[in-house]
Amino acid sequence: MNKNLKVIFMGTPDFSVPVLNMLIEECHVVGVVTQPDKPVGRKGELGISPVKAVALEHHIPLFQPMKIRKEYEDILSLEPDIIVTCAYGQIIPKEILDNPKYGCINVHASLLPKHRGGAPIHRAIIEGDTETGITIMYMDVGMDDGDIIRQKKIPILEEDTAETLFERLSILGRDLLKETLPDIVAGTATRTKQNESEATFSYNISKEEEQIDFSKSRREVYNQIRGLNSFPVAYTLIDGKRMKVFESKIGKESNPQVCAQITGILKEGIAVSTKDGEIILTVIQPEGKKKMAAVDYINGYPNKETLIGKKLG
Repeated sequence: MNKNLKVIFMGTPDFSVPVLNMLIEECHVVGVVTQPDKPVGRKGELGISPVKAVALEHHIPLFQPMKIRKEYEDILSLEPDIIVTCAYGQIIPKEILDNPKYGCINVHASLLPKHRGGAPIHRAIIEGDTETGITIMYMDVGMDDGDIIRQKKIPILEEDTAETLFERLSILGRDLLKETLPDIVAGTATRTKQNESEATFSYNISKEEEQIDFSKSRREVYNQIRGLNSFPVAYTLIDGKRMKVFESKIGKESNPQVCAQITGILKEGIAVSTKDGEIILTVIQPEGKKKMAAVDYINGYPNKETLIGKKLG
């Protein structure tokens, strides 16, 4: 590509790392912008973002503004030719967007204008989409509403979770940006305006949305569980305690009188009633314990026969 191309990269999670590594190999990354360090774990010790770890490893100047709309002068002092963002986590102000001569480019994990916002991968699975992809776009002041440069689709597989789809899309984003950057620099990249009438929004997952709603259909519950695996993870309550649910299977169809009730102990796991039948919880994590197969939980439960008929919260 062009080792003289001065790039500032903005990103935060693991998803962003393949894009940053590619830019380090192909261009001159003069600065990295990522979210401030945040407390992690029970002890609340400050943890650094995956993007910060890469920047430190390569001794790249690092910026972690609390509010980038107010703290951008030092970033622009590096005089970048182009700014690339990928899952950064803050709205970029116009003062930054208007600065680089080749513009600000975003790598977004959806087929825009569908799934604008911070949780496009989670919500694509939760909403039962059969395909998704990557959009390379010029950034604008709105939320993911800039002109589209290039897109590439991939199918969402039946067994996909948010984690597996994150991994596939992060690599796709890296490769598609690598293909697209030369056209952007050469001034030959196409610009296609988004159709606002087709726009949908995928806001970050709320705490309330992490709790499994067994009053929905088997398919909807199945999609909720895999769409939150492995972060932030769906959960339910059993015996008044939180139980995370990582994996499930769609069980038999029926017309239960009561939803969220354990209806069977199977060799695959715990069958629970939903609006239209059973969902089988197969991989769980009881409160205070390690992640385990649901059958191991069943075998360790005192008087496991008493599980039948128990209501989950």
